[in-house]
Amino acid sequence: MQFPNCTVVDHPLVKHKLTLMRRAETSTASFRALLQEISLLLAYEAFRDLKLREEEIQTPMAKMVAPVLEGKKLVLVAILRAGQGILDGMLQLVPSARVGHIGLYRDPETLAAVEYYYRVPGQLADRDVVVCDPMLATGNSAVAALSRLKRNKPGSVRFVCLLASPEGLMNLREHHPDVHVYTAAIDERLDEHGYIIPGLGDAGDRLFGTK
Repeated sequence: MQFPNCTVVDHPLVKHKLTLMRRAETSTASFRALLQEISLLLAYEAFRDLKLREEEIQTPMAKMVAPVLEGKKLVLVAILRAGQGILDGMLQLVPSARVGHIGLYRDPETLAAVEYYYRVPGQLADRDVVVCDPMLATGNSAVAALSRLKRNKPGSVRFVCLLASPEGLMNLREHHPDVHVYTAAIDERLDEHGYIIPGLGDAGDRLFGTK
């Protein structure tokens, strides 16, 4: 199945680290470190098309014209709570990025996303916004977060996750066809409870050791 709204970052290091994260015996500390490492690799691909401009600089040897990022700074938005794990990794690459948080939980009966917190930088126009959440399962949380964020009229929005399901990608494409997804893998399906199979379990519980 093809997903034109999705880029799978299939670098060997990403595949290897993802396998380690999937293992049930992987410790919380290792899971947390691996998520940050993969997030850094995903960020390289997600930021590939950022606009550049040229400016004159002085090296220790001579003057030259060199590229720098154009326009306003990036905004990274984590969907709480597990999105914080991806955010931490990306901030290693772009430490000057502004940061926002959207708190959502999944209703256990309807699987609908319920918002309980929203705090993002103001004046998002002309800014590149990256929304982070490890699991794109049903896609309901991603759709809700993106809909909420678009009220602030960001310049562009992309979505970065560790794992995606076919169902989640289709849901996100239906509601936000302009948002491109970057992920480490597209898994087989969702189970009857809305969890990704084969997946890696609850990313938040494994990240914070709350299971």
